[in-house]
Amino acid sequence: MNNTTPNSSSKTDKSIFLTVITNLTFWVIIAIISGVLLGHFSPENGMKMEILGKKFVDIIKLFIGPIIFLTIVLGISGMGNLKKVGRIGVKALGYFEVVSTIALAIGVGVAYVFQPGKIDKSGLTLGDASQYTSKSAEHFSWIQFFFSNFTLQVLLAAIVCGIALNFYKKREQTILVLERISKVVFLGLKYVMYLAPVGAFGGMAYTIGKFGLATLIPLGKLMLCVYLTMALFVFLILGSILRYYKISILSILKYIKEELLLVLGTSSSEAALPSIMVKLERMGCSKSVVGLVIPTGYSFNLDGTSIYLSMSVIFLAQLYDVHLSFFEILTVIGILMITSKGAAGVTGSGFIVLASTLTALHKIPVEGLAFLLGVDKFMSEARAITNLIGNTVATIIISKTERDFTELDLNPVLEE
Repeated sequence: MNNTTPNSSSKTDKSIFLTVITNLTFWVIIAIISGVLLGHFSPENGMKMEILGKKFVDIIKLFIGPIIFLTIVLGISGMGNLKKVGRIGVKALGYFEVVSTIALAIGVGVAYVFQPGKIDKSGLTLGDASQYTSKSAEHFSWIQFFFSNFTLQVLLAAIVCGIALNFYKKREQTILVLERISKVVFLGLKYVMYLAPVGAFGGMAYTIGKFGLATLIPLGKLMLCVYLTMALFVFLILGSILRYYKISILSILKYIKEELLLVLGTSSSEAALPSIMVKLERMGCSKSVVGLVIPTGYSFNLDGTSIYLSMSVIFLAQLYDVHLSFFEILTVIGILMITSKGAAGVTGSGFIVLASTLTALHKIPVEGLAFLLGVDKFMSEARAITNLIGNTVATIIISKTERDFTELDLNPVLEE
């Protein structure tokens, strides 16, 4: 006998409806679809929406400094063991280098298997790459990299303040004040995140409106290879690492779906930086590990960027029928292991890194970058999403190795 009454059935339907329409993910998806449609059918109006995407990312960036600073200072001051700070830092950098090198190697391998550059370049659209090629002669400078990277500057200041706070007489009172400030900052972030659909709509409408879906066709093979490689890296490499610690990559992706959609819409992994830090803490990672690994990872653990850079070099070599010896391929990976670390935080820096790498090889024409400009924007989403997933996994793994990982709490992080 069925005890379900029409009244209870309608209440269930209403509950499902309310759950859907009050879910941020639902509105971000609607915004992305709307942005694509506007950009495709009305490019002029789509391009005008750029301001929405930019302003949203600019507002989010206002939270990056305070959140990194407060998370790290409170994490270190509550750790009680300064040796642990150094240990986490060393572990993180070691992990970043190993995984980034694997990403570079996978990019090269897939490019050689599928050969995306074996196409007729006479039909490709040329962009103006002079602004990047002119900078390729400049030598990479760690000092310049530091002063142009706001995240690293805040990271260093926070580490110093966190260590100093351990020796301060009024440490407890200071921590209480910082915790109150932290709650206010995160409450502000919660309300700003309600604007995520607006930012995603603006970013996607501008991208499609300016570059157009038609630009994807000539270099569609390269795009497919890039997206395929990113997927292989996430599910095969990162998935295997997580599986070793008995965690499913699918459960992690489901947990951070709002951040992934936000990055997809805005093409900026920075847009998700504050909320991913909050979510990782809610998930069970310690405040100290999250505070140290995520900001450092945003500068040194760019898995998606590494894949894209290595594939682009091989793509251009194939496009110009340039044969690279095994030693030269190793040289490419070696150069990118260093220069890819400078591809963070500055718009167009990836092209400058590519130009520097091609200049160092003396075999592939640097002007070939002009062929990539048309579709680069469509691949930036894949890079940013992979970078975000890579740093999320890195934080979980470092937490696990430090035994600072508590039980999973997969509830939405920005809910009260």
